[in-house]
Amino acid sequence: MPTKNDKLKLERAEGAAKAVKLLVLDLDGVLTDGGLYYRPDGDTIKRFHVHDGFGIKLAMDTGLEVAVITGLKSVSARARMDKLGVRHYVEGREDKMGPLDEIRRACGLKWAELAYIGDDWVDLAPMAAVGFPAAVINAQPEVLAAALYVTQLAGGRGAVREVIRFILTAQGRLDEALARWKKA
Repeated sequence: MPTKNDKLKLERAEGAAKAVKLLVLDLDGVLTDGGLYYRPDGDTIKRFHVHDGFGIKLAMDTGLEVAVITGLKSVSARARMDKLGVRHYVEGREDKMGPLDEIRRACGLKWAELAYIGDDWVDLAPMAAVGFPAAVINAQPEVLAAALYVTQLAGGRGAVREVIRFILTAQGRLDEALARWKKA
């Protein structure tokens, strides 16, 4: 049974989600399960969940900007982000605050209008800066503690879609996103 503190945290999360205009994602451990498969040429192959990809497209279709900042470089990850139409993709940057601020300024947004989903210590500074910090359920304990919203699904298993659904619901836009798919 949810406690009074749980209810207060949920209310704070819903309030913060209402202001979100830009959703920023970590890649490994958030959009993927964190596993790295190495090819003989040294590139990594990553597994992405189709629900997350569809959620990203839904978010963009309803007017949310989406960005991905990742510490690793990967041809397969870049290809996936290109296929999804993610305009703001930064790779090879463990220090995420610089790129995060650049993207924020390029979009003309305030920190309170940003959401960030993370799973590990490199995500703590961005999570502290944004209005709506979220974590996947299998994140490190310090990241879970820093989050306003913690997913029920693990990274790479639909957690991003879950956060997008939460944001769109808080903003009263979930029905708008769903309407296109209800038409016969």
